[in-house]
Amino acid sequence: MQFVERPDAEVLLPLQSRSRAHPVTAAAPASRQPFGSLLFSQQTGLLLILLLLGAALTLGAGEHVDPRTGESVNNFLNRYTLIQMATDASAFAIMGVGATLVIIAGGIDLSVGAIYALAGVVMAMVLRALGPMDPVLTVCVGFSTCLAVSVLCGLANGVMVIGLGVHPFIITLGTMWILRGAAFVSSHAESILVPQSLTAVAKASLGMGAALYPVPLLSMLVVTAVGSVYLTRTIWGRHIFAIGGNAEASRYAGLHVARITLGVFVVSGLLAGVAAFLGAAFYGSATSSDANGYELYVIASAVVGGASLSGGKGSAVSAMLGALLIVTMRQGIRTLRLDQNYEWIIIGTALIVAVVLDQRGFKRLSEHFSSRA
Repeated sequence: MQFVERPDAEVLLPLQSRSRAHPVTAAAPASRQPFGSLLFSQQTGLLLILLLLGAALTLGAGEHVDPRTGESVNNFLNRYTLIQMATDASAFAIMGVGATLVIIAGGIDLSVGAIYALAGVVMAMVLRALGPMDPVLTVCVGFSTCLAVSVLCGLANGVMVIGLGVHPFIITLGTMWILRGAAFVSSHAESILVPQSLTAVAKASLGMGAALYPVPLLSMLVVTAVGSVYLTRTIWGRHIFAIGGNAEASRYAGLHVARITLGVFVVSGLLAGVAAFLGAAFYGSATSSDANGYELYVIASAVVGGASLSGGKGSAVSAMLGALLIVTMRQGIRTLRLDQNYEWIIIGTALIVAVVLDQRGFKRLSEHFSSRA
């Protein structure tokens, strides 16, 4: 068998598989891409849609008098609404980065919402059992508990996908129900309060003023930045693109496909735990019904952000932008006082349109301008 070295992927791929290994080149750093490709990239399109949607909502939202300042402010374009939108999007975006890694590798994870619920419930129960502690120690124990539970859940998903040879959709669909049930049984469906020290961290104003809580927003940006660097600037990130594009070719090239697959499920579970800690700390309690249906929002965020369900394509930044777009649409429905049931119709339509544009429009435009450049 003849091999060819791909310097942008830093792995050896079989010569006959080069035409199918396109996702590896997709992982090349953005700074090396032609200007035309950047101009019509998925991120640029999402940013334009967000700006246009924001402008439309600003014009149609109307105004109200802010009781804090006595000034007239826009119902949509004000810092309180924007910070709240970022807070709502943070859970989707943080879990969306993990889900994007799984999707790029050719899998899917439907259990992130259940992992979120179980991690939050176990954390709240552990802290309640331990009783009052030093605030710093309380935060450390709570965060460590969330991460430990979520990593074990992600590890279980990965081991079953690899060991049983069953499609990730079926495995994670099953663990979604198992973990949700475990959260329900262990907590007896109670809403368990978390210590005030956790809420003080999640709702720290960081000098921005009262009723402004930027910690979830900053956490979302940090997770997105780390995920983006990992995918685009490290050899391990490029290996994820490689196995998603052609697992068999990657195996012939010497990549440990099972280990990489296990790793992306562990990371997906880990980030669900991070989101669970922030959510329980921010809202002050944890219950088995937390994050119910979040897996659909998370997958929608990744897909709207350009992740391909066939594997080999995706971006952490695009997943965050997809989450922001979904939350903006939800906020627009509330701001314009429309029927809340339209939320599902609009998000479902946006999901279908995003997939169609990804397969037809953006791909053709990118190829056209890349060839001209």
